[in-house]
Amino acid sequence: MNRDEHRGVRESLGAYALGGLPDAERTAVRAHLDGCAECRAELAEIEPVVGPLSRVDPDQLDRTPVPPPRLGEQIVARAVGERRPAPRRGVLVAAAAVVVAAVLAGGAGFVVGSRATPDVPREPVQVQALDARVEASATVVPHTWGVEITLEAGGFRPGAVYRVVVLDEAGRRVGAGEFVGTGDAPMRCNLNTSVLRAQATGFDVLDAEGAVVVHGEL
Repeated sequence: MNRDEHRGVRESLGAYALGGLPDAERTAVRAHLDGCAECRAELAEIEPVVGPLSRVDPDQLDRTPVPPPRLGEQIVARAVGERRPAPRRGVLVAAAAVVVAAVLAGGAGFVVGSRATPDVPREPVQVQALDARVEASATVVPHTWGVEITLEAGGFRPGAVYRVVVLDEAGRRVGAGEFVGTGDAPMRCNLNTSVLRAQATGFDVLDAEGAVVVHGEL
C-alpha cells in the first residue's frame, strides 16, 4: 500500500468507527487494521467518542441553545443564599455573576469543545472554504505542548462527522479532533494538536470521504 492509499484508510477511520462505510470499504479497512499498528492506535483514540456521537439527534442540531428563563437570577439568588463566612460572600456572588455572564453569552451558539484560553493573543488564520455552503474563520494559539485552533463556522452538513488534521513542515497530517456538522446554526469548536506552532503549516477539515472541505494556512 502506497502513502496515498494509507492516508485514505486513515481518513476513513472515523466513518469506520461510526459504521458509516459501505461493506466493501469496511472490509478493506478492517483488513488494513489487521496489519497496521499505527492505524489501530488512531482508531483507539477515535472510539471513545463513538458513543456520544451516535446519540446525537441531527434534527436538534439546527436549534440554537437558549438558557432557561430566569436562570441568571436563580444562580445569583442561590449563591447569595449559601451559608458562607461573611468575608467570602462577596467572592461567591462575583463568581456567580461570572457564571451568569458566561451562560448568557454562550447561549447564542455553543458547541462541544475545550474552553478557550483566556488572555492569550490569538493569531488570525487565512481560511479557504472549498464547499460553497460553508463559511468559516479561525484563529490559533501557540502552546508549549502544541497548537490550539478555534474554528467558527456554519454550513457543515447537519449530523455529518468532520475530522480536522494539522499539516506540519514534514508533510505529516496529525489529528486535531472531530466535530459534527450543525447546518446553518453557527458553531465554535476548539481543536488541539501536538504539532508545535513553528512546525505547523496549515490545517484541513475533512469530510467522511476524506475530501478537504476547509483549508487554513498557518
